[in-house]
Amino acid sequence: MAPRSAAKSANPSTRDRIVTVAARLIQRQGYVGTGIKQIAKEAEATLGSVYHFFPGGKEAVAVAALTYSAEEFAELLREGLAGEGAPGPAIERCAAVLAVGLRESGWIDGCPVTAAALETLGTDSEIQRVCAEALCGWERIVEERLTASGIAPEDARDLATTVISALEGAEVTAQVNRSEEPLRAAGRQLARLVGSYR
Repeated sequence: MAPRSAAKSANPSTRDRIVTVAARLIQRQGYVGTGIKQIAKEAEATLGSVYHFFPGGKEAVAVAALTYSAEEFAELLREGLAGEGAPGPAIERCAAVLAVGLRESGWIDGCPVTAAALETLGTDSEIQRVCAEALCGWERIVEERLTASGIAPEDARDLATTVISALEGAEVTAQVNRSEEPLRAAGRQLARLVGSYR
């Protein structure tokens, strides 16, 4: 999900540059449309160094990049849901942050996890595994916040799945329509839904 930072430190290592560049490229072009030579070139790395760090080639780079992207969105969720207030408005704020980031990217910085997952459907690949883990991890973050606010655990689980599914779908719709409104509408309705459980 948008936005993505280019790197965590001022002087990232070669490996870190490869991972962050691959994450951005997958986010914008998808897994299939991203080549190992392009990753190396944009990361200012040699092909040899890419294969040194990632002997499994493109799939191994993609797994690391998707893991990185998944953690970035997890951080956004944790920060957005932190605090003492009701979780509904916090979820709405997260949706608004995504909407602004997507608009500011020119509608191209969507969710690399969704892009890669859709391109590799039906495969028993490491990419599918890491995408599934990302989605489940994001759901757990939301579930924990909902449970902490007093929502029953079984309801919190279902609501968390609904929240992540709605945000992912709304982000794709926002990209296609080049509009913040699908994400903002999803945020408003999710806040209302979550609020009805209190």
